[in-house]
Amino acid sequence: MENVAKGSFEEILIDEGFYILKIQNDTEETRIVEREVDSSYIQFHFCLKGGSKFNFNQGHYQLDVSEENSLLLYNTQKNLPLNLSVFPNTWLLSVVMTIRRFHSLFSSEADYIPFLSEDNKEKKYYSQEVVSPAIAVVLSQLMSYNLHPSIKELYIKGKVYELISLYFNKTKDADLEQCPFLADEDNVRRIKMAKEIMISRMAEPPTLAELSKEIGLSLKKLKEGFKQIYGDSVFGFLFDYKMEYARKMLETGSHNVNEVGLKVGYSTASHFIASFKKKYGTTPKKYLTSNV
Repeated sequence: MENVAKGSFEEILIDEGFYILKIQNDTEETRIVEREVDSSYIQFHFCLKGGSKFNFNQGHYQLDVSEENSLLLYNTQKNLPLNLSVFPNTWLLSVVMTIRRFHSLFSSEADYIPFLSEDNKEKKYYSQEVVSPAIAVVLSQLMSYNLHPSIKELYIKGKVYELISLYFNKTKDADLEQCPFLADEDNVRRIKMAKEIMISRMAEPPTLAELSKEIGLSLKKLKEGFKQIYGDSVFGFLFDYKMEYARKMLETGSHNVNEVGLKVGYSTASHFIASFKKKYGTTPKKYLTSNV
């Protein structure tokens, strides 16, 4: 993504698909900052002092972020490029990362689970919050530091993770709906239990009704919660998991196609081959040949 910023602007890469923007306007004039950000990214904006205005849809819609306030932006339906009016004497720090990178902070399965399923395509989230004293300290440290170049990268990375941790460090009574990936702790525990059950019995998985009863969660909450956390339906997730498991088994060279198919729940080799081809676009045999 091209940097087309105007004014006082510094971009620091934290990791692939994960960066911060340090915006400082110490002049007496309003400055404009522009940057392309597509719909695969989630954005956190923190205003330390002064104020800014986010312009959307060619200026037809605007959101103000005032001193010591934050703004979370995420819209799967359309890109939310930065078109930011930075008022005089304003300091703003933004954390921008792909939704997959963000999800990986909370779930170890993010690397192979397609987070944005069709059912999540319509979601969008906007949240404005007051910056807590603890967050304000970290923001100040990120904006102003005097470090040896050899440790600068490590320091910034640590502080950004601390910032995100503090942002989501809610009390038990807090409303977590402002973040679509963090929900009621007990429900999350039950959804994770459902995932483990499906994996452990992938050859003969329970029905959704049976799974719902076993984890003690209504069918509706099971379906919604599973999609929210893992980005897919229960059986959509299981299909992807089984195919990945099968692929890794095949690569060991210790099992034939029939054995692998039986292991992941296919009674006939033909059904397994058809599923494997649906997932990877080739048959298990051709896949192995191409990877020799």
